[in-house]
Amino acid sequence: MNPIHAAAVTFFVSMVPVLELRGAIPLGVAGGLTPLSALVIAVLGNLVPVPFLIVFTRRIFQWLKHRGRIRVLVEKLEHRAAHKGEVVKKYASLGLFVLVAIPLPGTGAWTGALVAAMLDIRLKYALPAISLGVVAAGLIMTLLTFGASHLLG
Repeated sequence: MNPIHAAAVTFFVSMVPVLELRGAIPLGVAGGLTPLSALVIAVLGNLVPVPFLIVFTRRIFQWLKHRGRIRVLVEKLEHRAAHKGEVVKKYASLGLFVLVAIPLPGTGAWTGALVAAMLDIRLKYALPAISLGVVAAGLIMTLLTFGASHLLG
């Protein structure tokens, strides 16, 4: 894969919910990017949707609740955010950072932004915590990917 294509794929995959940078960094390294390049590109891509999610999620959810069958999905997402939000409520920005920093399914920038929106955490407080969490998760994934690629290759 040429470097521009690998960078674009890494950037856009990192914006996808669930995959985020957990999927983008290994993909970027497999595509020929250096681990550092994959990390930087994935972090930037992962952060692109965060401000929009924090600012608009509640409004979009309210609108979607009036759209029939999708109401059930919205209510599930709200329930999930409320459940994950308990830790964030207790520890504030540190809780939000930890929620995002642990690179496991069900965590990450999308979940952090959803929780921040549901808890009405203002953008100026949520964005730094989520950003630092994304960087931490990216470093963990880069170390895991780089270590795995050296062991396998």
